[in-house]
Amino acid sequence: MSDYSYNVEEDSFDELVVARSHELPILVDISAEWCAPCRVLGPLLHKMVFDYNGKFYLGVVDADENMKIAGRHKVRGFPTVVAYSHGVEVDRFHSSQTESFLRNFIDNVIAKHAATTTAK
Repeated sequence: MSDYSYNVEEDSFDELVVARSHELPILVDISAEWCAPCRVLGPLLHKMVFDYNGKFYLGVVDADENMKIAGRHKVRGFPTVVAYSHGVEVDRFHSSQTESFLRNFIDNVIAKHAATTTAK
């Protein structure tokens, strides 16, 4: 993990995701160790954290240990990535994706966060 990626559990979700998303957008990776697409997406998301160097946070949720978070987000399959900005969900996607898809997704989330920040 890095300064911009960390594990999130049920008791820390509101603090580490909802509250922190006022500062920077947060991608919440809800995944499971046994899930093959999760094992592909996880390293790509961590690469994006490194590449974007502080433009977003990555919160990693082990769904097997935190089923309430998966239920709260009505997750139907793994991995599911939910983007938060200013305390609310702003976007999401399911399954493993390409690096170009991730860059586009992250760029859009960062732009939404910036637009909401400047509008306040």
